[in-house]
Amino acid sequence: MTSLINQAFKKAKNEKRPALLTYTVAGDNTKKKSLEILKSIANYADICELGFPHNTPIADGGQIQTSAYRAIKNGIKINDVFSIAKDFKKSKKTKPIILMGYYNMIFQYNENKFLDKCKNVKVDGLIVVDLPYPENKKFAAKCKRRGINFIQLVSPTTSSLRLKKIIKSSHDMVYYISMLSTTGGKLKVSPKKILERYSKIKNHNKSKNVVIGFGITEKTIKSLKKADGLVVGSEICKEITNSIKKRQNAVTNVTNVVRRLKNKIKWIGLQK
Repeated sequence: MTSLINQAFKKAKNEKRPALLTYTVAGDNTKKKSLEILKSIANYADICELGFPHNTPIADGGQIQTSAYRAIKNGIKINDVFSIAKDFKKSKKTKPIILMGYYNMIFQYNENKFLDKCKNVKVDGLIVVDLPYPENKKFAAKCKRRGINFIQLVSPTTSSLRLKKIIKSSHDMVYYISMLSTTGGKLKVSPKKILERYSKIKNHNKSKNVVIGFGITEKTIKSLKKADGLVVGSEICKEITNSIKKRQNAVTNVTNVVRRLKNKIKWIGLQK
């Protein structure tokens, strides 16, 4: 059976556009509000990534760190993240959800218990930022046995040989980190250069879905629309922060951001 992640990419390809992937931190700024945001943006996003709040998020820039600290301050724990994912899947059965976090947290929770919980709440995929290939081979196999996509990460410094092995061992999606920095940084590399590198990754296996993340905003998203998928996180977390500061409705404001992002990547024939 085709995974929901594959189906989401297929739908986007049929509409002649990249898939839009959104990232939010679970529990920002409350458990209830976080779920409301997730459900609302799912009307425009093709795949929703939900991050476990972590007190030392090494790969994340200021915007996502701020979101994570707010969630931690509000007492969000691992089981709260599962609860948000479960409630989300109840109302959005066909919308893929990918959980994103760090291995230390999974190890402390217990690997098998964590993966069983993911399966029970119908999580579609997992990104473990600090568990690279080949160290992740056993964990990825455990994911596969439970019908969960383990998403491999590649970067501009990944060698051709290593890239070949990672693509071969990957499941339905590969995440390309477009530049060597934390999330939310300004795009330091030209979109042309990013797409050149992206094409080299695609050439290893044309049927593999490859998404681009890091530095994608309303300003840059249109120039990267040749990709299979584009991930936006910091822009969304920034909007949550701004809404809280201005005492505005974060659900409405964030949904408007995601709707605008979606409109920028739509095939011109489908734009209203």
